[in-house]
Amino acid sequence: MKIKQGDTVQVIAGKDKGKTGTVTETLPKSDQVVIEGVNVVTRHQKNRRARSQGQIVEISKPVHVSNVALTEGDKPVRVGYEVEVQDGKKTKTRVARPSGKKI
Repeated sequence: MKIKQGDTVQVIAGKDKGKTGTVTETLPKSDQVVIEGVNVVTRHQKNRRARSQGQIVEISKPVHVSNVALTEGDKPVRVGYEVEVQDGKKTKTRVARPSGKKI
């Protein structure tokens, strides 16, 4: 998966198209990410004890990675990889496709 936790992404498809936010959690087995403030769902929660109150909770649900693009500045960009060799060690870094800048 080319998107990591802490990245700033933009939703490119779906009901929240155009919204941006930071990735709070990645789910690599299902190819999904949870983005702060995107795909928010309200859930009613029962009271757990006799004297406590129930409440309405807003939760961000996962979005498929194909509906999200990493942003560089304000524009969404595609992500590629570049392999660098330093002292015999290979390191794989993410690169923005249009500009070639490291992410």
